[in-house]
Amino acid sequence: MSDSPRPSSEKIPVTVLTGYLGAGKTTLLNRILTENHGKRYAVIVNEFGEIGIDNDLVVGADEEVFEMNNGCVCCTVRGDLIRIMDGLVKRRGKFDAIIVETTGLADPAPVAQTFFVDQDVGEAARLDAVVTVADAKWLSSRLKDAPEAKNQIAFADVILLNKSDLVEPVDLDRVEAEIRVINPFATIHRTQNCAVPLDAVLERNAFDLARILEVEPEFLEEGHHHHHDSEIQSISARIDGPVDPEKFMPWISNLTQEQGPDILRCKGIVAFPDEPKRFVFQGVHMILDGDLQADWREDEPRVSRVVFIGRNLDGAAITNAFLGCKA
Repeated sequence: MSDSPRPSSEKIPVTVLTGYLGAGKTTLLNRILTENHGKRYAVIVNEFGEIGIDNDLVVGADEEVFEMNNGCVCCTVRGDLIRIMDGLVKRRGKFDAIIVETTGLADPAPVAQTFFVDQDVGEAARLDAVVTVADAKWLSSRLKDAPEAKNQIAFADVILLNKSDLVEPVDLDRVEAEIRVINPFATIHRTQNCAVPLDAVLERNAFDLARILEVEPEFLEEGHHHHHDSEIQSISARIDGPVDPEKFMPWISNLTQEQGPDILRCKGIVAFPDEPKRFVFQGVHMILDGDLQADWREDEPRVSRVVFIGRNLDGAAITNAFLGCKA
């Protein structure tokens, strides 16, 4: 191998997919992975909390999903990201591009940074774009109370203002104006269920380092730090076996109605007795959505798992109530 740097056109394009909890990142990711575009993507997902669920919600990517658990990409996990990237580089040719889906609580800056401060990663891969999915209904609130949400907007090259059907046009204009104050440059697409032509989010060649250095002059310095919202907690619980739908459904419905304002995000995959399909639910605040999805595989243990991310939640009470739903 020669020592001359690889031209940008030969580097593996990497899309960083970010956005606050519940905005629709996994929906977009599934859209990318299932549409008929003839491309192969390696996917790196990163979760906040002990029990990984996201990689089970990602469809059709069994062999190419790499999970980084416990912590935001920026702190403990940057080493993980570099390690996975190194492994992927060795398998060059097996896929066309890489997608990194960050946890909803991640500041995308350190993820983007990795492609500039780690020499091996920077040699082999190029940051194509930071794509941020924003929840049109809740973004204004998050910009006030969650610094990560603001950073996700600030660092975006492309923004999907998602769930736009849940918001009146005048409010949509107001939210877009708030985005423009933080980030006047990003391309904004108003979407429902993240429905957008894939060339609007992939292969954009849009990441502009000069612009980022204007926003954040310390971007390329190793010691770059950030602050977590210490009030945000993650509660995970599991049952080895099925849950009783007669108990589980009223419980999850009541919990989200009563504590919705404090539940930023909830999601889970649960087994029902004598039901071949997995029941998958996800919610944001009081909005809860769930249905029967893919069959349980024959070799797969029927484990029911739930995750709640929010503020002021009573972890013990939620865990005990969930365990009480055991079939």
